[in-house]
Amino acid sequence: MDSVLLMNDNPSRARLAQRLIAIAAIAFGLVTVLAGGRVLGGADPGYVVFRPLLVFNTTMGVVYAAAGILTWRSVVLGKRASLAIFVLNLLVLAGIGYVFAAGGAVAVESLRAMAFRTGLWLILFLGLAWLARRSGPGEADVITRRA
Repeated sequence: MDSVLLMNDNPSRARLAQRLIAIAAIAFGLVTVLAGGRVLGGADPGYVVFRPLLVFNTTMGVVYAAAGILTWRSVVLGKRASLAIFVLNLLVLAGIGYVFAAGGAVAVESLRAMAFRTGLWLILFLGLAWLARRSGPGEADVITRRA
């Protein structure tokens, strides 16, 4: 209960939380693009690469960074973007899980990495949803405009 009051009474704490989530999303996006780009460029990750997943993840790295920028500007837009990313990642995780279970060329490392991505975006979404709910109606975007 005290943390709720702190966020409502102190917009700077809410703004800091928003900024930290945005930075995490941008950093994760950049790391994803760099790692995917290296493998697309010929680096050997040490396991079988399922190329459609590699292309998806590398492309999503750009989307992750864009979602981080949206989050920096607006809790509401960041929340929507993070939910969309979570759902997309969950669908892809289910798809590669199916391919793996059917004996397809998907490495366990790919499943683990996709599960990590999916979980991370769920956490980011829940954090932004919490921030949006704690700031009153219309205040979620006002917090960012004051910065």
